[in-house]
Amino acid sequence: MDIDQADSKNGPNNGEAERFTLGMGCFWTPEALFGAMPGVLCTRVGYAGGKTDKPSYREMGDHTECVQLEFDSGKVAFEELVAIFWERHQPININGYKGRQYQSLLVYENERQRAAIERVLHNRERSGLGRPETDIVPCSAFYVAEERHQKYYLKRYPQAIEALSARYPSPSQLQDSTIAARLNGLAKGYTSMERIKNEIEAWQISDGERSDILSLISSIRW
Repeated sequence: MDIDQADSKNGPNNGEAERFTLGMGCFWTPEALFGAMPGVLCTRVGYAGGKTDKPSYREMGDHTECVQLEFDSGKVAFEELVAIFWERHQPININGYKGRQYQSLLVYENERQRAAIERVLHNRERSGLGRPETDIVPCSAFYVAEERHQKYYLKRYPQAIEALSARYPSPSQLQDSTIAARLNGLAKGYTSMERIKNEIEAWQISDGERSDILSLISSIRW
C-alpha cells in the first residue's frame, strides 16, 4: 500500500504501522467508520477470506467484502479497533446473507494480532456479551476492489474529488491518503470538519504543508 508521506502518516508514527482486514457486511460503511478515526492512516476496500483467484465484485467466489486498514499502533490500539468492530455490527444479522459476500470476518496479520483478538473475545465473554459468530482467519490474500467502490461516500461529492485530485493526481494516491479516509468518514457522518481540522493541527508536518491541506479541505462544499 503506497502512502503519501506528507500527510497520511499524521507526522512520525508513535508506534509501528500495522495492517488489519475486517468484514462487517457491505464494505462501504465500515470504510467510512474506521477512516474517520484518528490513528487510522489509510483505508481501502476489497475481497478477502476465500480461495477464488482474482475475485471481482460481480464474480467474488468464496471471498467476503472487506476493509483493509493501515493504522499507527502508537495512536490507536489494535484491541480498540477490534472492540469497535464487534460493537458496530451484529454477525448473526449478516452471516449467510448473500453467501460469503457479507460475512463477519477478521483477518489477522500475525500471531500477536491473533492473541489480541482472543483477549478482546475473552473480555466480551466475561462481560456477558458471548462469543460472536465471526470467522477469524490468518491473512492469505487481499484483492483490492474496483475503483468505483473506494471512498464510496466521498465520491457522492464530485467537487470534493475534483479538489483532492489536484493534490493526489492518481486514483491510488487519493484512495490511500489519510485526508480521503477522514473526508469519506465525514461524508457518512462519522466525524466533523472541526474534528478533522483539529487533528491536522497536531500533525507534525511543516506549516506550509498544514496550511495547504487546511485550505484544500476548507474549499470543499458539503
